Amino acid sequence: MAVFASVAVLVLHAVDQSRTGATLVRLISHVRGDIPIPLVLLRTPLSLFVPARDLPALPGIPVLFLGFALAQLVLGRTRTLVVAYAVSLAGTFSARVMIAVGPRWWGLPPEAAHVIDTGASAAVVGLFAHIAVLKRAPVLFLCAVGPTVLRSFEKPNLAGREHIVAITFAVLLGLLAARSPRWPAWLAPRLAA
Repeated sequence: MAVFASVAVLVLHAVDQSRTGATLVRLISHVRGDIPIPLVLLRTPLSLFVPARDLPALPGIPVLFLGFALAQLVLGRTRTLVVAYAVSLAGTFSARVMIAVGPRWWGLPPEAAHVIDTGASAAVVGLFAHIAVLKRAPVLFLCAVGPTVLRSFEKPNLAGREHIVAITFAVLLGLLAARSPRWPAWLAPRLAA
């Protein structure tokens, strides 16, 4: 799965470099706060593999690979995909709420609804946070999640706030999974590792 995710990012980045490819990538994967929710749900899985426009694609590949590889080893394939999708959606939907609140306390200005929201960063940091909670690994949390939290508060923007929400949601899912004896078997963590 980690290899697939890394290759998908590289391929979509290459396709996005041409005019026709950029149009195709925009139509099938770009998520924004001003598009209908059913379209967000359809585009989100692919949007995870489209590099954010303001970041270079290559430097993020090792972190993406490590995040998905570790998650698949610890959580299994199905749960990795469920957690990655869930934390990404949590961040995306929280942005809608922040835009609706407006530019007060933790809200966002209306123009944030037009910001393209792609990239695997929220999913990857969410996976690291989820694993750190399940395995009670504070060093993993500090090293893999801490820098994202610091950057999010240092430079508050749409992506930073979505990352905070994704991390919070991933931690809550991890706490729920670790403590709930009724967690569905197909989503249960592999605690023997």
